[in-house]
Amino acid sequence: MTTTHPEQIRLEGQAAAPDGPIDLVGMFVMHRGFRRDLEAFAAVVPAVPVADRARWRRLSRRFARFARYLHAHHSGEDAGLWPLLAERGADPAVLDALEAEHAGIDPALAAVAAGLRELAAGRGDSAARAELAAQAVALRDGLSAHLAHEESDGMEQVQRHLTPEDWDRLEREVFSKEYRPHEMLGALGWTVSAIPDDVVGRLPVPHPAMLAVARFLGRRAARADARTFGTAR
Repeated sequence: MTTTHPEQIRLEGQAAAPDGPIDLVGMFVMHRGFRRDLEAFAAVVPAVPVADRARWRRLSRRFARFARYLHAHHSGEDAGLWPLLAERGADPAVLDALEAEHAGIDPALAAVAAGLRELAAGRGDSAARAELAAQAVALRDGLSAHLAHEESDGMEQVQRHLTPEDWDRLEREVFSKEYRPHEMLGALGWTVSAIPDDVVGRLPVPHPAMLAVARFLGRRAARADARTFGTAR
């Protein structure tokens, strides 16, 4: 008997899409959001005048939002995904490496957040901006490498050891619980911003009407980001 697996999506920057029984669209869309933000921050920091405190404040708030979503994503993996994979017999070397990478990313996040706050408070100069620019690039490169590792080795372990029922339960009982109720709509708009409409249609939402809400929130988030990052015309 031939088993038919869902066709995995491939988004910009994605390193791999392991075949298997689980549709990993939610994971890959989140990763696309992280990559999108990392590229935007690395590009904008060197271009903002040191004295433009209002712009630095907007960027600082926007980075805090990015960091919050990344923390929720990593916390869900550490609390639910890696332990379940270990229980099912997944490769411990892969799981240990991915969890260690999470810990290594935290100091880079803190450094960029601190640099943005300093410039927003008017305490920075051109040297501080240059240091922040280097830190933003280091964060982009480090997190991008982790995401690629997770997409290849980590998701291969998911497809090998978990079932679609396991994945649905993790989505409901672990990952969604990482967000406070008032954050859910904002996170949805952030997630779907700047991804293809056909991919939005594949998102695992509780009701089809949520897809229309997601598309609206995604467009609004994209407009806000265009102003924040300076790409609006």
